[in-house]
Amino acid sequence: MTAPEQPRPVPGPPRPVPGPPRRAADPAVPAPADPAVAVPQPSGERFAGLAERPVADHVAVFEAEHDRLQRELSTIDQL
Repeated sequence: MTAPEQPRPVPGPPRPVPGPPRRAADPAVPAPADPAVAVPQPSGERFAGLAERPVADHVAVFEAEHDRLQRELSTIDQL
């Protein structure tokens, strides 16, 4: 008969990954309340009023933007 296995240690939380070097705060740019939770907000006319629209409508808006970006990027190869 074999001896029962010793319990294995439980892993702890993940180690923080070093990010880009921190720069001095720019007073023109407001600091997010919590950088771990901060979500960049889309800007520009294409995304105007997106927050007020139903989430189901967001798909069409982002697909249209994706198509526009693909068309723009396809012209790079022609240069």
